[in-house]
Amino acid sequence: MHALVLLPLLGLATAGGSPKPPKQTKVLFPYEQTVLTPSSVRSFPALAFGDTSKPPRSKPKCRAFPGTSDWPSQSEWSKLSTFLNGSLLRPEPAQAACYPGPLQNQTQCQWLATQAGQTHFWLDEPLTTLTEWPQGSTCVLKVNATGECERGGWPEYVVNVTSVRDVQAAVNFARNKNLRVVIKNTGHDFGGRSMGAGSLSIWVHNLKTFEYLPSFTMGKYTGPAAHVGAGIESFELFNHMARSNISLVGPGWGTVGAVGGWISVAGHGSLTSKYGLGADQVLSINVVTADGQFLTVDPFNHEDLWFALRGGGGSTWGVITSVVVKAYPPINTITVPLNFGNIGFPSNSTDGTYPLPIRVATGQPPPNTNFINNKPAEFWEAVKISYHYCLKVQELGGYCFSYIFPLGNNSFAFTSNQIIPNITAPAAIAALQPLYTQLNALSIPVTLPPASQIEPTLYAGNGQRTGFSNPANTRYRSRLFPRKNLIDANLWNETFTAIRAGVEEGGLVFHGWGYAPTCKVAGYPGCENSAVHPAWRETVLPAALMEVIPAGLTAAQAKANDEHTYKYTDVFKQLTPGAGSYMNEGDPAEKNWQDSFFGVNYKKLLKIKGKRDPWGLFWAQTTVGSEEWRVVTADGYPAGQNGRLCRV
Repeated sequence: MHALVLLPLLGLATAGGSPKPPKQTKVLFPYEQTVLTPSSVRSFPALAFGDTSKPPRSKPKCRAFPGTSDWPSQSEWSKLSTFLNGSLLRPEPAQAACYPGPLQNQTQCQWLATQAGQTHFWLDEPLTTLTEWPQGSTCVLKVNATGECERGGWPEYVVNVTSVRDVQAAVNFARNKNLRVVIKNTGHDFGGRSMGAGSLSIWVHNLKTFEYLPSFTMGKYTGPAAHVGAGIESFELFNHMARSNISLVGPGWGTVGAVGGWISVAGHGSLTSKYGLGADQVLSINVVTADGQFLTVDPFNHEDLWFALRGGGGSTWGVITSVVVKAYPPINTITVPLNFGNIGFPSNSTDGTYPLPIRVATGQPPPNTNFINNKPAEFWEAVKISYHYCLKVQELGGYCFSYIFPLGNNSFAFTSNQIIPNITAPAAIAALQPLYTQLNALSIPVTLPPASQIEPTLYAGNGQRTGFSNPANTRYRSRLFPRKNLIDANLWNETFTAIRAGVEEGGLVFHGWGYAPTCKVAGYPGCENSAVHPAWRETVLPAALMEVIPAGLTAAQAKANDEHTYKYTDVFKQLTPGAGSYMNEGDPAEKNWQDSFFGVNYKKLLKIKGKRDPWGLFWAQTTVGSEEWRVVTADGYPAGQNGRLCRV
């Protein structure tokens, strides 16, 4: 058990004698009890707290940058390091092992290139993010690399957070010294928000504490809950679920952080159709704001931040150190895979399977994929039926996690996992059999396994999950396809034609997350005072076109590549006016991003941003208020982070 501090917070009586807000509970981990105080920074003015009631004395044109006159001196960095008791790091890129120079180590380079991705190495590395292209390709991991490894878009310094005091010191130092700030956990970031040239990175990755709370009351909610540290990854969250015999709504991919940006941007997983989004689960948030203050935010305290932190975007409002979320009883799930494809040329296969000769850069269909030969019309009709049938899976609280892969030579594959909670094997078979009957009528060689081979498994797992990830150059452009696009037959025909074109003509991977996070399933606090884009409550097919951005593209090549993809995503937008996009798997160069990521909430969010962060300290691409700044890259690379942050 980890020590907790429970402090009653009593609401004030309201005008006219109306009832007081209910008693609240403030829950802190031990690392949240070590805080910065005004008296502790008197001898270090650079750590003084900010005052949001007073406008900034000046508005520098750009953030300080290494080599500029306003960059902190080495003695100032040394003083900060001493104050932080060694938590201030200036790490060299791990990739430097591959480049000529004092850090070159070919054995280490070979291991990084071939084996590190099968370990937790890159998640524990303070600089690297799992999407590399925003960094500027200045130090690409490559065996026998030539030239020089340059820092590029990676941060200059990193604070390895061990306490709230560390976070407050980093925030105050950055604000008072006009530094760019980024926030990072695992670096599971597809948009470059966890990196930035010349920045100070606040790295919360090692805040791994977890506590199960058998009973917790917040407003209308009384029941079990969990207190989750900001550094916990999904696989760790699932292990805690198993040990505590509970279920929590968590990210599906094992190395995604389960707090910060996941919750702040909505957050989804395999229980989203049953219990709602990640943002819907939150009961209390501990956060350090731009003025350096440490606050507990809930429905009755700092209500503006309560609204903004649940759906209003990550890297914008502060540094979250922990959250309290709703917990549920143990849940069993059944997963039924569905894999089929079409070969655009004759196959030598005699058993209907196709030994894939290539690996698609953004993934690969399973080796047991059932292929048909030269029947593109049947294949695409089967995919269309499968997506539409997911509406029935959602009615059961389920989720369809799918991809359409272009394989070259006019060959394609579709793969989908139908994940249904709290259902028996016979009931799952009965629910899915009509889908398989329709697919078989199209000569798609798929069969449902017998009920005896589909055993329900504990959603939380066995408590022994592990996590690993490898850096890549994956880029997403997402759209929240609403229910009406699937239930209106003519509109569904147009919508699916656009999806097919993106894969068949565009050569892009289509990735769908078929769930329905309605306000009804979200419960309390759910949709109450939430900044989640309203389009989330109407979507039944959040989805994205995916690709891998080659390392070393010029700015002109990157812009041309963007325009190619926009030919297809623009059609998605035309078919889904006002539908929005998922920022965590969205385009960091999204056109009209204010509407796509925030919708009607943007005006209110911008007002809160001005009140809570008048310095514009917390900045990242396509976040609230980010239009006031831009990264000035040397070559104009779109959405790149290898440059100084300056006002527009």
